[in-house]
Amino acid sequence: MTGKETKRFQKKTENFVCVSCGTEVKGSGYTDHCPNCLTSVHVDNNPGDRASDCKGLMMPRYVTYIDGNYIITYQCIKCGKTQKVTSAPSDDQDLLEQLSQKHSMR
Repeated sequence: MTGKETKRFQKKTENFVCVSCGTEVKGSGYTDHCPNCLTSVHVDNNPGDRASDCKGLMMPRYVTYIDGNYIITYQCIKCGKTQKVTSAPSDDQDLLEQLSQKHSMR
């Protein structure tokens, strides 16, 4: 691997305070969003690399339920990037279901 290449996933165990709702989140190394409001921040180009200069809020737009997992589709409100992540067991299940219903109505 050369100096400019990065791994596709880098585990980063970091605690953070959600910039949207203020929840104190204990990171697991795979934590990439707030389990309370599902908001994220655009900090990565590839998961865990913290290489993005954007730093915009990643808002959950909708949720799909695939093979027993909720998949959250995010969109950055600053640059427009979209990405999909698998929900975590600690995520607000009512909010996941609400966003899932929103998607099925499209």
